[in-house]
Amino acid sequence: MLAEIAQNLSTTSGLPFWVCLVAVKTLVAAAVFLPAISLLAMLSIWAERKVAGHIQARLGPKHVGPFGILQSLADGIKLLCKEDLVPAGADSFLFRLAPYLAFAPVLAAFLAIPFGPQFVFEAGLNVGLLYLLAILGIEVMGVILSGWASNSKWAIYGAMREACQMVSYEIPLGVAILCGVLVAGTLNLVELGYLQGGGIHTWLFYQNPFIFIAFFIYFIASLAASKRAPYDLPEGESELVAGFHTEYSGLRFSFFFFAEYAGMFVVGCIQAVLFLGAWNSPLGPADPIYLALGYDPVKVGADFLTGQLAGFTNWTDIAGQMGIKGGAFGLFILNVYGMSMVIGKALLVVFIHMWLRWTLPRIRIDQVMHGCVKGLLPISLAMLCGTAVWIALVQPGEEVAAKYASTTANVAHLTGEVGSLQTLTQWVLTILGVGLFAFYALIVFGAVITRRTAPRRGMFEDVMPIGSEIAFTRGPGYLSQEERSLKQG
Repeated sequence: MLAEIAQNLSTTSGLPFWVCLVAVKTLVAAAVFLPAISLLAMLSIWAERKVAGHIQARLGPKHVGPFGILQSLADGIKLLCKEDLVPAGADSFLFRLAPYLAFAPVLAAFLAIPFGPQFVFEAGLNVGLLYLLAILGIEVMGVILSGWASNSKWAIYGAMREACQMVSYEIPLGVAILCGVLVAGTLNLVELGYLQGGGIHTWLFYQNPFIFIAFFIYFIASLAASKRAPYDLPEGESELVAGFHTEYSGLRFSFFFFAEYAGMFVVGCIQAVLFLGAWNSPLGPADPIYLALGYDPVKVGADFLTGQLAGFTNWTDIAGQMGIKGGAFGLFILNVYGMSMVIGKALLVVFIHMWLRWTLPRIRIDQVMHGCVKGLLPISLAMLCGTAVWIALVQPGEEVAAKYASTTANVAHLTGEVGSLQTLTQWVLTILGVGLFAFYALIVFGAVITRRTAPRRGMFEDVMPIGSEIAFTRGPGYLSQEERSLKQG
């Protein structure tokens, strides 16, 4: 669509096509993604404070706007008005550069995420997953640079912790992603989305037992990549004041938080696109919205992956080729529905990040490294080998392979042209995955419906009572001063 707009602009203005294309893409990135990231970060900060409040038996923000939803906006205005300070001994240029270096890669990562079949800024990026890994790896440079340039021992300690855990955990993170790439047969994020349209059992998460475990390896490693608890040592306020951003104030301080929360969302989007069906509904072709629009994700996915949808740029033509009712408007509704799926799945991952932050304690740096080198790394390598062996042994027949020889993507998993063992494995893992999700969803649902009626109990009610009760109790072996004196005498 952007290419079509640029072509029309080039025709009317007489400017070269590439100039118009760069101008259109820059305008879209500035007008759409920057406000979206800002809104996402503000809502995420508010949501984290509310989640933390309810987990800790308090309300969180509630005075500024409905349910306190404007509290983040008020905090942002306050940060804009605060003085921008640079320590006297800091490297002034690098100190000012670091927040932007932390934020820019997150913005660049948004440009490759497919929010729908056509709602993708850069659809032709055939190495989309590698691009995202490379871009997000740059974010750590902003953290290290901020700590080094601050000329503060607290900041440099936090920066070095970040360097240690990022360099370590990016390896199992990348290996877990490679498991998905082996199963899918492509690095293109749009193709990954089309491959998982046949229903929840066709999501890559359920393709074999090894990638099922790789999903959780990716999630744990993504916590470290996002500096989230229990891997939030770079921001260890209990021992480092505030960590790598100790010396920052005002707007530059806020850039680090914008980068962190937007980075969490990007990590969630990668997990959604790679493992959780991307923009596709878990109901597959039976989804009511798909039926109303006349959209068959299996047929359209197979057509796209075999090149039958190539060459169409006009949305009306694309909708006609995909068999969608309503032309361009129907295609727009389909993409909006798909975008809600991607955002919903990513926000679910972000919610779990928040849940874990206010549940698990921070671990030591030696425990962080031990967990990666002796835990996640060997397990991830074993899952990679297991995935490769599974693909070699449980693969479509020669007839099916010849049918889809025009593409490297594993179209047979989408169309269901796989053996009985593969089908059985997918359904067993699907039932297991849905059961796990239902279990944790019931925990959240139960906490919500009983939040006003259930007594707020602590884990140690005898020594740590809650509310208006006496906040101190004596153990059974307590002796008063007089009793101790008589006993000693």
